[in-house]
Amino acid sequence: MPSTYLTHARVVMPDRVLENSAVLIDDGRIVAIDPDGAQADREIDLQGQTLMPGLIDLHCDAIEKEAEPRSRVLFPLDFAVAQVDRRNAAAGITTPYHALSFANNEWGVRNNKTAAEVVRAVRAFRQHSLVDNRVHCRYEVTDETSVDMLRALMDEGAVDLLSVMDHSPGQGQFKTLESYLQYMMGNHAMSREQAEAAANAKTRAKDGAVTRVETLLSHAQSLGIPTASHDDDSIQRIATMRNLGVAMSEFPITLDTARAAVSCGLPTILGAPNVLRGQSQSGSMRAIDAIRAGVASCLCSDYQPSTLIAAAFAVAAQTDLTWPQAVALVTANPANACGMTDRGRIAVGQRADLVAVAQVGGMPLISHTWSAGRLVFSTHYLPARAPAAATRDAHAFSKPVDPRVTLPHSPLERV
Repeated sequence: MPSTYLTHARVVMPDRVLENSAVLIDDGRIVAIDPDGAQADREIDLQGQTLMPGLIDLHCDAIEKEAEPRSRVLFPLDFAVAQVDRRNAAAGITTPYHALSFANNEWGVRNNKTAAEVVRAVRAFRQHSLVDNRVHCRYEVTDETSVDMLRALMDEGAVDLLSVMDHSPGQGQFKTLESYLQYMMGNHAMSREQAEAAANAKTRAKDGAVTRVETLLSHAQSLGIPTASHDDDSIQRIATMRNLGVAMSEFPITLDTARAAVSCGLPTILGAPNVLRGQSQSGSMRAIDAIRAGVASCLCSDYQPSTLIAAAFAVAAQTDLTWPQAVALVTANPANACGMTDRGRIAVGQRADLVAVAQVGGMPLISHTWSAGRLVFSTHYLPARAPAAATRDAHAFSKPVDPRVTLPHSPLERV
């Protein structure tokens, strides 16, 4: 693989920012930082753009919309995987964890047979991928049918992260029965009668959930697969999940829950769309409040890959976090949470997963993405007149969205 010398960059290191610096990459690795007189097969002048580690996204279900862009309209799965791979490269996400739900026959692509086919399609496409595509299997605890299927997928080496979730009404994301019904009717075009039937089925299926969860988590842990809990809504839930050996908490509902997770060593994962919009679409806590309180470990793109880089820049503008700390929310911290020691930071010897970020119309946009030293995305942006990323108030992301303002809301949004 040809060596590449990236020059005139604002380099975000783990503990500081190097202005007008350079990085040398060779054979898929970072081999030098700010070297004197370096030579390489190719030199790219980044003209003051910000150079960061490639983004690591532990939870994004955008692949579901690539596979099923409209209700009951399924595209060929190899086509869908190829498209989401390109989408992640353009978003600067070099290690995406594609989140697939196993919830029996809930709706569309969210049924076990299709979900398993998507998992295997991601695995089959890896040899052609632009980025390091991984799989995050989400087990719905009220699903009585998918335990053996998930065990088989784990045994095949097709699962990189396993989470357990409970979307039954009356807890977690759906604090009331009515909130569950409204979600199912709005997001999935169910009639009220259909939504009520789904709610009743979930409630009935909670019997035996604890045993199923214990079985799956134990199997994942025996194979060294990281595990997470989803929508934790109480200190007691955190304690239960921690006792089951879960390694991280996704989308904790309240600040107290997030504090409990962090206090017992569980990294927390919150949504980048929540940061960008200034509020949770389900009425849970604001991610920016958790970040300011020091109880947010990682950000994920949730359902929209393009939000991850925007959220990192918004955090740097809206909080007291340093640039390295804000960037770590989408790079080093997710890597640490999943035990990946070869990526997530700019350091000699690390995998050369890198992104260059330009300021365009006040927005941070990806101009280049390198995955293991290979340039997988590139576009041309004229350099900003001033290094906008160098100050906290120099871009449009310096002001949080006012949650009191009525915003356009897509019925396709979901946590």
